[in-house]
Amino acid sequence: MSERVLIAGCGDLGQRVAQLLLARGDEVYALRRHPPALNNSSIHWLCADVARAETLSNLPAGITQLIYLPTPGGREEEAYRSVFVDGLQHMLAALTESPLRRVLFVSSSAVYGEHGDEWVDERTPPAPLGFNGKVLLEAEQWLSTQPVRSVVLRLAGLYGPGRMQLIERLRAGLVHAPRGHWANRIHVDDAASAIAHLVELREPQALYLGVDDTPLPLNELYGSLAALIGAPAVPEGPAPAGLGSKRLSNARLHASGFRVRWPDARAGYAKLLDTQ
Repeated sequence: MSERVLIAGCGDLGQRVAQLLLARGDEVYALRRHPPALNNSSIHWLCADVARAETLSNLPAGITQLIYLPTPGGREEEAYRSVFVDGLQHMLAALTESPLRRVLFVSSSAVYGEHGDEWVDERTPPAPLGFNGKVLLEAEQWLSTQPVRSVVLRLAGLYGPGRMQLIERLRAGLVHAPRGHWANRIHVDDAASAIAHLVELREPQALYLGVDDTPLPLNELYGSLAALIGAPAVPEGPAPAGLGSKRLSNARLHASGFRVRWPDARAGYAKLLDTQ
């Protein structure tokens, strides 16, 4: 059965999701503050701001699935809160008359803290170190109290087309990496496919981790990429601030029937570099 899906915050990742949903026959509405001037697809664009409830008064009727993945307007706590907490509340209030069956909230692995070499999965208690993880966790917890079925997908670090800043920094010799700190990545196309998969899943669980099959020590990932592009060796340095070390497991997502196309970020980056 086709769905009428609303993607709230439809940037690059959201548009990749939209194309997957359209390909299987869903009707897709996409909301953002500044929709593209030209629409070369079947996406129905909506101009609104989730942080401003009054702009959400004329949403289309009959929305059955909401995918919530807005982008904050800045890296401050207030900006995060306005879209992830206030905006989510505004959106669900605006959809009270719709036959909404499911909300998929795209969160982040930033809700976890410092775990060293330990494996982290959906049963691991969250303990965010930064304001971003704390705000996202607050939004997750609020959503879990609502009467509509909700699914949370906590994504690891995205990479892919248009997300090659790390490569440029490696070329410039601006990167260092500690030993004993784990890196977790997922290709943006795999992230989009995971979202589309969970929207379609008949009996999803409430929480999934979105990450590839191969967590890597940060120095190993950076060293491999530097060698791939002929960049200087990556010197040892302090761990990234506010990001605890953890090895994320995608076992639950795998058990749901999903498989990533790019199980190892080293191969994913190599393919991206081949196509540049």
